Amino acid sequence: MSVQTGEPQPTTTTTETETYTGRFSELLADVRARGLLKRRRGWYALQIALAIGAFAGLWVAFFAIGTSWWQLAVAAAMGAVLTQFGFLGHDAAHRQIFTSGSANAWAARVLSGPFAGLSYGWWRAKHNMHHKGPNQEEVDPDIAPGALAFTPAIVQQRRSAFGRWFADHQGWFFFPLLTLEGLNLHYASVRSTMDRTSRQPWRRLELALIITRLVGYVAVLLIFLPIGMAVAFFAVQMAVFGVMLGMSFAPNHKGMPIVPRDMRLDFLRRQVLVSRNVRGGPLTDMLMGGLNYQIEHHLFPSMARPHLKKVQPIVRAYCARAGIPYTEVGLVKSYGIVVDYLNHVGLRARDPFDCPLAAQLRAPAGATLT
Repeated sequence: MSVQTGEPQPTTTTTETETYTGRFSELLADVRARGLLKRRRGWYALQIALAIGAFAGLWVAFFAIGTSWWQLAVAAAMGAVLTQFGFLGHDAAHRQIFTSGSANAWAARVLSGPFAGLSYGWWRAKHNMHHKGPNQEEVDPDIAPGALAFTPAIVQQRRSAFGRWFADHQGWFFFPLLTLEGLNLHYASVRSTMDRTSRQPWRRLELALIITRLVGYVAVLLIFLPIGMAVAFFAVQMAVFGVMLGMSFAPNHKGMPIVPRDMRLDFLRRQVLVSRNVRGGPLTDMLMGGLNYQIEHHLFPSMARPHLKKVQPIVRAYCARAGIPYTEVGLVKSYGIVVDYLNHVGLRARDPFDCPLAAQLRAPAGATLT
């Protein structure tokens, strides 16, 4: 499997595709000429230092507060800080920090493992498939069958009455389920690193780092807090961690067109048509780790996070000239679209008179296309 973390290479299939490939090449050349593909090591050094400082400060607060229910505030803050480590690991895995692939890999491995308790190797393999074919059936693991049904085909596979009922109401369960996403990510990380058939580099080291981190974390809670308070601390931290990560990833593609398994699209349209940006200021940028510039991130996955905001108007204007819909909505509206889509994906599966492609290439409700 090729690693889709560097600069994208457009594919060529038809005359129309060659046209869009040429257009993307022009856009890529323009962006490179503006210096927006250069690394920002100083910026990342500051972000990593701030994250580590906040992490250390919270542990100082933990031991200073002692046996008190104020520890739940520390737990919530810990969940938010660990989310930032997840974002930094994501950036390193995309080779956004260093020029060297090895340096980025080790940065991602350390930021993800000892701090966030996640496997870099597992995440990289999964996320590379997502970038290879975002929202494409049987390609993108983010829309694969699971607790939630993200495509009409998955809904049709559910035979039980409860399964169909849940699919029709799953949007309302989406955010409560995100409170468990942290546990799910830890479980997937441990399971993947324990797989002896895996070719994941440094698998045993990652397993040791993750197990030591998770076991040590739980041990500290049980040693220094009463068991009830320790459980509450763990639950709050995991819930905040899962919700913040999930609420950063969900608005980016959920409710956007689903691409059939065999459909071939050029790189430019494949990334833009199924991605959604989220409007907001510096606070939104921080809370979403720059993933609110999802279109730009998919077009330039190795671009340093602070450059995504700068390249956005360039990409938006370019898409307007090329006649490619560019979707951007507000933060609250994006979550409304996600909930509505999840609640109605089952209805889309049951309408035999609605062409799937025609329906899914329409703009989502409330979206702004420019």
